[in-house]
Amino acid sequence: MHIDRSLKLFSQAKNLIPGGVNSPVRAFKSVGGSPVFIERGAGSRMYDVDGNSYIDFVCSWGPLILGHAHPRIVKAIRMAAEKGTTFGASTEAEVILAQMIVDAVLSVEMVRLVNSGTEAVMSAIRLARGYTGRDKIIKFEGCYHGHSDGLLAKAGSGVATLGIPDSAGVPKNLTADTITLPYNDIAAIRETLSAYGNEIACVILEPIAGNMGVIPPKPGFLEELRRLTEEKGVLLIFDEVISGFRVAYGGAQELYGVTPDLTTLGKIIGGGLPMGAYGGRRDIMECVAPVGPVYQAGTLSGNPLAVAAGIEMLKILKESNVYADLDKKGEALAQGLASAAKESGIAVQSNRIGSMMTMFFTETEVTDYTTAKNSDISRYAKFFSGMLDRGFYFAPSQFEAAFVSTAHSDQDIADTIAAAEEILAAM
Repeated sequence: MHIDRSLKLFSQAKNLIPGGVNSPVRAFKSVGGSPVFIERGAGSRMYDVDGNSYIDFVCSWGPLILGHAHPRIVKAIRMAAEKGTTFGASTEAEVILAQMIVDAVLSVEMVRLVNSGTEAVMSAIRLARGYTGRDKIIKFEGCYHGHSDGLLAKAGSGVATLGIPDSAGVPKNLTADTITLPYNDIAAIRETLSAYGNEIACVILEPIAGNMGVIPPKPGFLEELRRLTEEKGVLLIFDEVISGFRVAYGGAQELYGVTPDLTTLGKIIGGGLPMGAYGGRRDIMECVAPVGPVYQAGTLSGNPLAVAAGIEMLKILKESNVYADLDKKGEALAQGLASAAKESGIAVQSNRIGSMMTMFFTETEVTDYTTAKNSDISRYAKFFSGMLDRGFYFAPSQFEAAFVSTAHSDQDIADTIAAAEEILAAM
């Protein structure tokens, strides 16, 4: 495989863009080598600027649940663009999409559209603080909620660690009210709420972790978390930017039957275009300006192109009932990769929920960030590079998810497993 043009573009980009990329994981630093530059996508495949073809299991990090350039979504975007790309004013389509989200997501009685998952989470936390009159928040180690200052906090030793900034440029006082706990550790939550309960505005988590690799909640974890937060008057926020409309039409909260107070959404609801949203109980959402005192605004919020793509995406998902098929494909991929590793004598843990999965190169069960970090990242890098060379595009990081779309065929899955068998045997 030749990537001459990609190499040339990356060299040029490094003089113009920090690290040559507009999002860090694209730089391939954790897997080595140079990134490929993509020219187009169609169905389950991407094509780079050198003409190489890849079966894509990144799917733009989740939103392309129908694959690349789905004809109905492309048509919806084109029709919307012909009417105008942005107005900075309200449109009927915003109301339609809002109604679709309210109808789909159990916790959402009112919703506000924004431009990204980061913006949705930032706004939801401000709202939780404004509604409760409290300042402290609880997040979980390994759950990524965007790059806003207050959420870039690292966990330290002990049950609860008050915020230590995890990025240069974040003042300590902006993370001082962030408490970080181990994911899936209900005892840590119980102890922390007992100690700080009256000071905590909200607990935020990915109900299915996707940003340290895929890690599902332990049985009873979400249910007990819901009970404990209600007991202390603490709002529960589900960050479903990845899991929303991905694991079920109503997201993880439908899958597990646990209803949070607020939900953040993104990825799929934009149909592949930038989009986010936050919503929840009516009494909480009515604290948002212009009705209430919690301010949040955005010129491009409810952008007509993204809204049109989102409406069409949700229409297709609802009318087609794709989730059983996606689960079947996800299971085939996860089991096939795990079997290939076992036959090669390589220890892996295959975590999967529906159409999102991660193959961790470790002997120990992966249930939180600490156990995820036991993974052999050098082995993952070899797997990634070998698969890329053979035309299969996985996440350029051990600690990310792989995604299956409706566009992936059974043959795509079979070819992927066959290639993995070769790579893993050689390793």
